[in-house]
Amino acid sequence: MSWTISHQSLKNEDLLMQESLYSLANGYLGVRGNFEEGYPADFDTIRGTYINAFHDIVDVKYGEKLPAFPETQQKLANIIDAQGLDIFLGEDMEKFSLFTGEILSYSRALHLDKGYTERAVRWRSPKGKVVDILFRRLVSFRRKELFAIQLTIRPVNFFGQVKIVGTVDGDVENYVSESDPRVGSGHNKLLQVIDSGIKEDVGFVLAETKRSKLQTACLTKYIADNGARAEQEAGTKRVTASLTFPLNQAVTVEKRNVYTDTLRHGEDLVEKGLAIHRELEGKTFSDFLTEQKAELDEFWRDADVRIDGDAKLQEGIRFNLFHLLQSAGRDPHSHIAAKGLSGEGYEGHYFWDTEIYMVPVFILTKPELAKKLLIYRHSKLDAAREHARNMGHKKGALYPWRTISGSECSSYFPSGSAQYHISADIAYSYIQYYLATGDEVFLAEYGGEVLFETARLWLETGHFRDGQFRIDAVTGPDEYTCIVNNNYYTNAMAKYNLRWAAKIYDRWQREKPELLRSLKEKLSLADEEKELWQRAAECMFLPYDEKLKINPQDDTFLQKAVWDFANTPGDHYPLLLHYHPLTLYRYQVCKQADTVLAHFLLDEEDLETMKNSYLYYEKITTHDSSLSSCIFSIMGAKIGDVEKAYRYFVETARLDLDNTHGNTKDGLHLANMGGTYMGIIFGFAGLRIKESGLHFAPKLPDAWKHYRFTIQYRKRKITVDVDESGAQFQLEGDPLTITVNGESCLLEGKKSFPLLAAKSK
Repeated sequence: MSWTISHQSLKNEDLLMQESLYSLANGYLGVRGNFEEGYPADFDTIRGTYINAFHDIVDVKYGEKLPAFPETQQKLANIIDAQGLDIFLGEDMEKFSLFTGEILSYSRALHLDKGYTERAVRWRSPKGKVVDILFRRLVSFRRKELFAIQLTIRPVNFFGQVKIVGTVDGDVENYVSESDPRVGSGHNKLLQVIDSGIKEDVGFVLAETKRSKLQTACLTKYIADNGARAEQEAGTKRVTASLTFPLNQAVTVEKRNVYTDTLRHGEDLVEKGLAIHRELEGKTFSDFLTEQKAELDEFWRDADVRIDGDAKLQEGIRFNLFHLLQSAGRDPHSHIAAKGLSGEGYEGHYFWDTEIYMVPVFILTKPELAKKLLIYRHSKLDAAREHARNMGHKKGALYPWRTISGSECSSYFPSGSAQYHISADIAYSYIQYYLATGDEVFLAEYGGEVLFETARLWLETGHFRDGQFRIDAVTGPDEYTCIVNNNYYTNAMAKYNLRWAAKIYDRWQREKPELLRSLKEKLSLADEEKELWQRAAECMFLPYDEKLKINPQDDTFLQKAVWDFANTPGDHYPLLLHYHPLTLYRYQVCKQADTVLAHFLLDEEDLETMKNSYLYYEKITTHDSSLSSCIFSIMGAKIGDVEKAYRYFVETARLDLDNTHGNTKDGLHLANMGGTYMGIIFGFAGLRIKESGLHFAPKLPDAWKHYRFTIQYRKRKITVDVDESGAQFQLEGDPLTITVNGESCLLEGKKSFPLLAAKSK
């Protein structure tokens, strides 16, 4: 049950959400879960196919433009649609549709352990023809260019002629919404067809974006098990194929689509696609399913989280992990967008969400994939340097708040470009990867340069005053509080960034002087800069309120009036859709975890301060951001309130499956999905990855009987089982010293520990 997501509803609003839920992807190519045959004309739909990082460039329009405001931005392009398959029955050509005739049975499923979706229908046409129809589709993990659909038609009381019409359509548009800032509001026509035709029984459409001039091709081949041949015809914007045959017994038709693009395949995209089709000759859809299952068996062996006691949450965690795997870019061009490859929310942009909420999942389950995600950021280092110069800095790298190809795409700087913490977030992710893997080669080739350049940024941004290092005019993670001095999160993360940059510099000076010398020459880096990094880290100002015994979010946060939650109508959430930003900025009201997030990531304040801060910010946080509840869950467990942690966790685990934020149609909430995983491993199991090693503080919610997960750490595997009797750790690999409940011990084979606290009642 927990390996299969299923639905039967055919309501428009449910189908729109299911388009995201049933999306399939492999990090390169993503296809929304649309019906092959389409919907009625009056139904809303977001029909989409996407290639990670494949974008056009569009103008940013301002009423009043000031220096260094981005003039253009990148936007993920909806590309060539190869989903189309229409079925016509009989000489009178009755067209199959789930919205005409009679549905005798219907089911839809996503198989998380096998990596494909299916729709099974028994349908009676308006004139009484009854057939069984089965659609199965996959986007291959092993062959990134391949999107395949298998259609099986089985006669029940109809044995006449069947015609199948397949389309490959280049006349597509992006989805836009004028009323929701989380969705693009313009520039819906990004792609234009520049060629189409048929070669070697393969139909192709070649298209190009209007300004970025990126090209993509879709090449499609049809294979019928009864020998029926596809008659293909190329139009100016699409290729249409027809297969006609008598339905005497079950017939299976495969529609095999191969996508190529200029970012990965260079030129001659049609020829490159044809070559891939040739490589696939002799392979069947069953072969692709077998490959898919093998890839997922390997993933689940390392990544599965088992929960005994709550089937709904078990389903949610596996659904989330599956979509994270689908969404992760695997080359230097691509990352993980806020919506992955499941929709067009936030226009396909990459945010800080990836490093703080998603990369940790892969660090602990698929470190090689985490490494590729981090290499993407290194590949954009020159663009980050240029962005820093545009923002008035002479040195260092400032990563853009939202981007695809490396330049800033945020047109609203108070809650966009002002979020300087993104550079510290990326540095933090590099450090966490290094601590978890011990990958010295990666640190030398990529990490050192990123750490040094981001550290330089803070000396450009902050200043020394009265023995303190202070950072002014920035925005922290909480987007309801903008342009402040000494945001606690930003300062704390910058301190971590600076401290580690100085640490690596010193170590290389002792152990790898040639490497350091080479990097210093490349960056024109002086020893004096390292001394300033160290001094800035040591003197970093971290706000603290003696009366409340909390870390204030910034210098003036506690001076503001508290938002009037009691008189805010329930339908006015999220607040950002109902109130002017300045209204929100003037109150103590948080969209999401900010100071509380810093306490989780760095774990450097005393427990009393973290607990007091948690309880204070909990009262004024709306959780309008999907990034929030998971952090409050993790820190709820940290301060010892396991049942409160559990209540927050429940809000995260099925956010998209239950559409609790009401916008799953625009794409899945990938960061929240990563947060769900973190809620178990970092929350209930209490894991922290520190320089001193792995630290655990396992706890068990009342609602669960048992949970289990496996993590990778420095070429070892550790499986953790937690139940009422305690926590059992099993190690595969060399002995390892870990810390459990504050005490260090040598782990060899299996070892059991008591829970940190009895289950709360």
